[in-house]
Amino acid sequence: MTADAIDLNNAELCRLAERRIKAPNYDRASVTVGIAHIGAGHFHRAHQAAYLNLLLQQGLAREWGICGVGVMPADWTMRDVLTDQDGLYTLILENPDGSRDAEVIGSIIDYRYAPDDPESARELLAAPSTRIISLTITEGGYRDPDGPAFTLIAEALDRRRRRGVPAPTIVSCDNIENNGEVAKRTVLASAEHIDPELAAWVAEHSRFPCSMVDRITPATTLEMAAEVRRDFGVNDRWPVVAEPFAAWVLEDDFADGRPPLERAGVLMVDDVRPYELMKLRMLNAGHQSLCYFAHLCGFEFVHDAAQDPLFAKFLLSYFDTEAIPTLPPVPGIDLHEYGRTLIERFANPAVRDTISRLCAYSSDRIPKWLYPVICDNLASDGPVRLAAATVASWARYAEGVNEWGEPYEVVDQLADSLVPIARSQHENPIAFIEVTALFCDLAHQPRFVEAYRWALDSLHGKGARATLEALLR
Repeated sequence: MTADAIDLNNAELCRLAERRIKAPNYDRASVTVGIAHIGAGHFHRAHQAAYLNLLLQQGLAREWGICGVGVMPADWTMRDVLTDQDGLYTLILENPDGSRDAEVIGSIIDYRYAPDDPESARELLAAPSTRIISLTITEGGYRDPDGPAFTLIAEALDRRRRRGVPAPTIVSCDNIENNGEVAKRTVLASAEHIDPELAAWVAEHSRFPCSMVDRITPATTLEMAAEVRRDFGVNDRWPVVAEPFAAWVLEDDFADGRPPLERAGVLMVDDVRPYELMKLRMLNAGHQSLCYFAHLCGFEFVHDAAQDPLFAKFLLSYFDTEAIPTLPPVPGIDLHEYGRTLIERFANPAVRDTISRLCAYSSDRIPKWLYPVICDNLASDGPVRLAAATVASWARYAEGVNEWGEPYEVVDQLADSLVPIARSQHENPIAFIEVTALFCDLAHQPRFVEAYRWALDSLHGKGARATLEALLR
């Protein structure tokens, strides 16, 4: 089928039916931009853009099309692909039984690349028709109010204020606890650098709803693009592959209207926090509990590790004994059943999520997802043994050498400092957790330190699998 594959663009949409792919049933030319999304990578395209596409398929939300905004130099690839493909891409949902569902998503109708044309990006964000600015810029992207995303937002907000344009709603869709408040603090700090009056205007008029987003979405590979050509006869240079499950819980607090997201299955609530904590402390922290042990044991794919009974038992024990006791009740959710469902999702062999993806950028993840569980359990005299072992497995992983003496790259913004520290822990076993920027005072918490040192010593002396077996005995 590859020889006569269809190029993905507006002109070829009518031919997709013959390729067994669902295509937009709406006139894309009639859709206007209402949402500017900064960071239109694989997760946004598998999640928020898919929800908007579902609304458009229902004949709704024609004024809520998406314009992707790239702010990082590496976003040039997405710029080229989305420009060449008229914003279209293929979303492949990998079912656990091995079947696949393919759909072309049409909700991204424009793209701006700020490094090439910052003025165009600023004007998009300042336009009266852009009523929502949303973000997926990774957990580390909120550290610096002078970073490219927040500088661009603040400059656009300044133009809106001076022109009398209503303030937009700014929606963080990143995996950060209380992400709306985090986004608000960073935007206000950036606005303050321009003009204190701007910061006051933003604080009064903009809204920053919290959100919880959930869909396991591995990074796109060249192999995925080749499979879309082979299996569906479509030339898509950057398709997205994801699990069938998706969830979006969003605080219903908007400054200037919103699309009818509930019609697409979004749960609009007054308080996102219970759902947010559930996801961060179970799914996200669960991924971290799995990945370093799995890497040290030689696993390449998440599903292979999650299908191993030892790893599944370890995850379930973490959920039931350490994560769930720190969570408030979640309306409509049985937390123990949610934990079992997570293991089933991790074990989906069709998703082909990689251990290396979960291990990357841990210094942005462990402090936000697992550290709060540890702190809550220390404060309540709850168990910390399994979470301490996860931190120890990260410390052992950060040495950059596997159990067979083979080196590997530790991908992390702090790798240059963390790897030497990790390699020093043979002499100082608590060197890694003495990094207060990541662990605050955990190195001075005797109960945590005892569990951590035992796990690290076992990892060095007996290896990852034997350590897990001992933890679960």
